[in-house]
Amino acid sequence: MTPGLTVADTADKTGLTAHTLRYYERVGLIWDVARDAAGHRRYTSGQVDWLVMLTRLRATGMPIAGMLRYAELVRSDRAEAERLDLLRDHRVALAARVAELTADLAVIDNKIAVYERRLKIGE
Repeated sequence: MTPGLTVADTADKTGLTAHTLRYYERVGLIWDVARDAAGHRRYTSGQVDWLVMLTRLRATGMPIAGMLRYAELVRSDRAEAERLDLLRDHRVALAARVAELTADLAVIDNKIAVYERRLKIGE
């Protein structure tokens, strides 16, 4: 048997579905996935770590195209400056989104406080 994690184990560790794992491999977001004698995928711990990074990028709003560009840069030994630029750009966009969400949360918190005061007065 080939060492490594099965699709099910990898899905459990990353939160991705088996379908997404296959899709990520098909489009090039993950590469060099080993197969056992039966042809089943086996993932290394490094690949699982990479998949976790991809889930973070996706969860923070990076489009698949951006993730593909990042994956391409990771495969290139001489692209650290470009990787840094890509991640810095993503961070700027993410920070703006966090600021918007923080402002939205403040509005909702204010509305909750208004209703709580009204309900307390009405007791």
